[in-house]
Amino acid sequence: MMDGNDITSETSRRGFISQGWTRISQIYQGLLDKWTPHTKSRWAVSILLLATFVLRIFLKQGWYIVTYALGIYHLNLFIAFLTPKIDPAMDFDGDDENGPALPTRSTEEFRPFIRRLPEFKFWLSVTKSTIVGFFCTFIDAFNIPVFWPILVMYFITLFCITMKRQIKHMIKYRYLPFTHSKPKYRTVDSSVTVN
Repeated sequence: MMDGNDITSETSRRGFISQGWTRISQIYQGLLDKWTPHTKSRWAVSILLLATFVLRIFLKQGWYIVTYALGIYHLNLFIAFLTPKIDPAMDFDGDDENGPALPTRSTEEFRPFIRRLPEFKFWLSVTKSTIVGFFCTFIDAFNIPVFWPILVMYFITLFCITMKRQIKHMIKYRYLPFTHSKPKYRTVDSSVTVN
């Protein structure tokens, strides 16, 4: 039989764990918030992580299945990054109930390109998956022997087919997911005299 002290100690232990988890998630979110404006630095770190992963695969000569799965996942993320949030191919009735859509005629109002996967979430997913893939290379159960040139050829074929389909979609619906140069506005230094 439990007495009152056991119930309160169990409740306080759960409260302590909950508070600890909340604090860790707040610190994690704070770090993400600090990294948000530093796009080039974020991607440099991700590319460095990816290069470290590739170097480990090259030196250990294994874990090709992990590398292939990571490549397919990154390809899916990239396609989601290039795709508009509201696909014009799925907009049959022309309603604007789903929010802004891509302009299909030059007479329509300009609407900015809204991605299905925003850049920050793309970076975060690439970074997390690369870290998970790197740690998977320390587990021998994932080192399945395969003939890796077949995986490379299959990945290249899949990449070419997928990108061809995506480029055809971009041409058909006339959108470009990248902005080359945003207009920058200067501050006008005008001295207005009041009479």
